Formats: sequence, structure tokens, C-alpha cells
Amino acid sequence: MQDNSLWLGSMRRPMKLAMVGFTTLTVLIYAWLVVNKIFSTDAIGMHEMIRPSEGGFVVILMLICVAGSLVTASLYLSDFKGQIEPDKDGFFDIVSLVCSRLAMISVALIVLVMFYEVVSRYVFSRPTLWANELSLWIAAFVFLLAGQYAMQQRSHIRIYVIYDIMPRWMQKTADVISVALIVGFFFALVYGGYNDAMRRMLRMETFGTAWDPPIPGTVKPAILFIIGLVTIQAVSNLIADWNKMPEHHNPADEIDETEIENIRRTLEEDTK
Repeated sequence: MQDNSLWLGSMRRPMKLAMVGFTTLTVLIYAWLVVNKIFSTDAIGMHEMIRPSEGGFVVILMLICVAGSLVTASLYLSDFKGQIEPDKDGFFDIVSLVCSRLAMISVALIVLVMFYEVVSRYVFSRPTLWANELSLWIAAFVFLLAGQYAMQQRSHIRIYVIYDIMPRWMQKTADVISVALIVGFFFALVYGGYNDAMRRMLRMETFGTAWDPPIPGTVKPAILFIIGLVTIQAVSNLIADWNKMPEHHNPADEIDETEIENIRRTLEEDTK
């Protein structure tokens, strides 16, 4: 099992145990909160979840368990290589892979939140005040982290019509210019948005709704931080690709053989 490890090695099993432990605690505390909500009039709800000082020890413990579950799951899953993922070759690739797994888990969380809202609204006629805001909150981080993953996978938009006919030294020059533009954009973003981001974060600016989550106070600084990670990943790609042989692209490169095989297998199963 450790032979296929990308980077955890002997730590894969302890990380898996930590992930299972945090996830189990999260589920148990959540079940207790749900039962308490049914039978108690002063039960802890989502209002207290973003106000730990009001919720007390249980809310703090729940938030720690949720954070531990997300972190350990992201670290554990980043140790597995996807079928269509290239081999890691940059000094920053592991960080981006961990962030990508966090984004993937977050997509599942959005689905769970919306499923809860649909059931609560249309089955029990008790719509929530927080589902929409929580979905937006999570989706903002998914969007940002997905950009970092796209940079690591080299799956962002690139136009190869001119790039492929360049000699290698000119391709390297183009790569340096593109990375320099990314670095310049990051510094311009920090220069123009740092003060505003810090102001919103320090006062934990809220969204102004009934649930009132601190979306501006968390997303604004996250934009600067994650764009910084994207910039480091771009520099990592430049260094990793510097001595590689030139690549030539054609429309066949866009064909995903794994996806075609999965479609073929599904069609064969349907015809049986």
C-alpha cells in the first residue's frame, strides 16, 4: 500500500486513522445536536455555529472536529494519484494536491447542504435561514482552490497554435513572460486589496442576512492568500518544466481514454 504512496509513506495509515477518528467524532456530535434540537427549546443551532462564544464548549469541539476531518481527509486523499493526473514534479505540487482534495470534499459538502435544505423545506415545511449562505461561502473557496489545482495540472486555458511552432528557447521565454505576468498580477492584487482585506478580516465583516455569516471577512483575505498559492504554483511549474523536452499538441490530446473506457463499460452493462 505504501508503494503507491505519493508522499505520506509510512504516515498514510496514521493519517487514515486520524481522518476516521475526526469524522466519527463529527458525526456523533452532529447526531447529538440534531436530537437535542428536536427535544430542547434552547438547543444549539447553526446560528451559534458561527458564534462560538454563544455556543460554548460543544460548538468549539464541533468546529475543531470538522476542521480536523477536512484537514486529515485532504492530506490522506492527496496521497493517491488520480487516473488522469500527471506525476508530481514541482516543489509545490503536494500543497496544491492537498488543496485540491479539500475543494473536492467541499463540493460534496455543498451537495449535502442543499439536500438538507430541500428535505427541510419540502418535506417538513421548515426552510432554513443558513443553507443558501453556507453554500455560497463554501463555493467561494471551491472556486479559488480549483484555480490552484488547475494551475498545478496545467489544465488552465492555453493556446498552442503559435507556442508549438516556436523553438524551445522561445517557448521558455514565453513561459517566463507568462509567469512574470502572474507574479505581477499577484503583487498588484495585494497592493490594491491588502488594506481592505485586513480591515474586513479584523472586524469579521458579516453578510448582512438573518444568519449573518462572516463571508466578506473570510473570503476577501482568502482571495489574496490563495492567489499567492497559485502564483507559487506557477513558479513551481516553470522550474519543473524548464529542462523538459518540447511538447506538441493536437486535438487527440483532448480525448480522455479513461472516460471513454468508463462510458463503454457502462453501455455494455446497460445492454446486458
